[in-house]
Amino acid sequence: MTGFILQITQTGTMAADSLNRAATTMTPPVEQSISLWEMAEKGGPILIPIAILSIAAFYIFFERYFTIRKLSKVDRNFMNQIRDYVHSGNVDAAKALCRNTNTPVSRMIEKGIMRLGKPVKEIEGAIENVGKLEIFKMEKNMNILNSISGIAPMFGFLGTIFGVIKIFYQIAQQNSLEINTISGGLYVKMISSASGLLVGMIAYAAYHYLTFMIDRVINKMEVNAVEFIDLLEEPVKG
Repeated sequence: MTGFILQITQTGTMAADSLNRAATTMTPPVEQSISLWEMAEKGGPILIPIAILSIAAFYIFFERYFTIRKLSKVDRNFMNQIRDYVHSGNVDAAKALCRNTNTPVSRMIEKGIMRLGKPVKEIEGAIENVGKLEIFKMEKNMNILNSISGIAPMFGFLGTIFGVIKIFYQIAQQNSLEINTISGGLYVKMISSASGLLVGMIAYAAYHYLTFMIDRVINKMEVNAVEFIDLLEEPVKG
């Protein structure tokens, strides 16, 4: 009887051990996350110039975005008022309206008004020159943003080279090829490449979006310039 009880006890103990091992095996491993700051530390010093380029790209984009957005606003009644002032001979009021409006379109029209009485070709040339100057102002620092879109991925590629060098150096020092040996170089390689590409893509998209905004402003400038020239020719046609 005692032997039977011992056998049952041993069987129960073995079953409990088996359940504990099964529970341990079935328990999912705890996932470890890595913060952005830790990724930056593992990425190495090559991330410093990439970070500087990203800050410059964001600054240029937002500065140009709000500036161009402000310049693109043109009152729909602006040309109607200019037409009324010119037809009535109130040139001073037309000039004052242009100065108060203070947009690329108004500055072009103001230059045309200042050339009233001159040949139409000369007026067109003066308006065109002002238009080119306004476009140059809107494109301020745009070349820097375009350069960042190409330079940032190059820094990422440079970080990849540093990471590979670090991997071979660690292998030579420890004389072993294990994940712990090469992980430091892999971090530098992958994080720097991803960071450089990300900054480059953002700068590239920002540059082309600003270019699209400038093209819309240029279109408004051209439409209003043509309308002003037609306005000057209306009395001749009459």
